[in-house]
Amino acid sequence: MRSVEFISLGKVEYQAAVEWQLELVECVAAGADNKILFCTHPPVVTTGRKTQQGDVFAWNGPVVEVSRGGRATYHGPNQLVMYPIVNLQNSIAFPENDVHAYLRGLETVVVNTLKSLGVEYAEAKTLSFENPQDRSHPLELTGVWVGEKKVASIGVAVKKWVTYHGVAINVEEDERAFYGINPCGYSASVMTSIEKVLGKKVHRKELIAKLEQECENWIGSNINSRN
Repeated sequence: MRSVEFISLGKVEYQAAVEWQLELVECVAAGADNKILFCTHPPVVTTGRKTQQGDVFAWNGPVVEVSRGGRATYHGPNQLVMYPIVNLQNSIAFPENDVHAYLRGLETVVVNTLKSLGVEYAEAKTLSFENPQDRSHPLELTGVWVGEKKVASIGVAVKKWVTYHGVAINVEEDERAFYGINPCGYSASVMTSIEKVLGKKVHRKELIAKLEQECENWIGSNINSRN
């Protein structure tokens, strides 16, 4: 059995990507290989279940309400988005369908990838479960940071013990990104990009290749540990 299948969607409307994810959730829940989608979106603001009044205050583009935890955030062409569709029940050796362990692994994938690109001080900062008694509910994370600047946003949901939503990594610097919102409740000035941190352009093919390798190491090792 393959550990994971990688699928590149290219540039795709946000809602279309959600529909792709939900279709694949059903497939993976039925026994198909885990999937990891890579894509980018036209500019859009998404609002999670904890979005508060004032989070979106001067944004003039489309706004989409989503099922993940967290508050409002931005997606746009400057980002690379990764959506893991992973079966926590049948594919990975997490005790008792451990969503918390999945999240720690997903954070590690992003942190290790950024460090391999030279982002030396990348680290994950997380919030607790929204409902510690029911780990099947969506969770929210504060993302991956470099010092006091946020370089990647992470938010997931779980359906039938299969994950969806995922990670948005700010690759190129774009002053228009996050305009008119308080992303995840923070000032837009908190957001940064790999390009700004490194002071140089980042090749997306290299970034994707490193993410794929980290995901293979992570998911593959968990599958092997089950057998």
